Amino acid sequence: MTTPIDLWAPFGLRVRCGDLELRAVTDADIPALADLALGGVHEPERMPFAVPWTDVPPARLPAAMAAYYWSTRAAFGPEAWTLDLAVRVDGELAGVQGFSTKDYLVVRSGETGSWLGRAFQGRGIGTAMRKAICVLLFDHLDAEEIDSAAFSDNPASLAVSRKVGFVDNGTARHQSRPGQLAHTQRLLLMPDRFVRPEHPVEVEGVAAVRAAVGLPDAYPGSR
Repeated sequence: MTTPIDLWAPFGLRVRCGDLELRAVTDADIPALADLALGGVHEPERMPFAVPWTDVPPARLPAAMAAYYWSTRAAFGPEAWTLDLAVRVDGELAGVQGFSTKDYLVVRSGETGSWLGRAFQGRGIGTAMRKAICVLLFDHLDAEEIDSAAFSDNPASLAVSRKVGFVDNGTARHQSRPGQLAHTQRLLLMPDRFVRPEHPVEVEGVAAVRAAVGLPDAYPGSR
């Protein structure tokens, strides 16, 4: 019998670390994620995201979220892929941790991105979920380096990256909102600088994801 995992491999992926669980965003998650985002992700006067998705009018945000997640599933393959994982803390939906890449089989690199509902910020969750996805990428998906970025006026995001082991990797100029200039701090994480989580990270369902993005079947610890 055909299952959702047969249709899209990441549906079977599960990453657990302590009270944290990361799983691929499902259709059932999208309304709750929209409500979480509508409850607030950042101060209205600031825009911390390179793509200002939180500026979408509230009435349109749920549909825009759905369209985004559906589009990433449709485009998932060896040439380019985006993996967005819903983050739960003690079973409660808290936000999303993502990774996006192009030509991964050659570059073995890509960029992380994330967001948390305001109620979950300032509790160490952002650091824990970033560490969890880095374990997935380095130990199970053969990444050789991981990129990230944050606007220079977003010290909280930069602090999270540095707790994980990212180091500065140049700057860029970016439009954060129409007509608004922002300075972006690029960041880079190499395996030898990675500050690993305090708790063990358990990963399930990764073999099908490896196959979907064109990685070899066999790797240490595969299941």
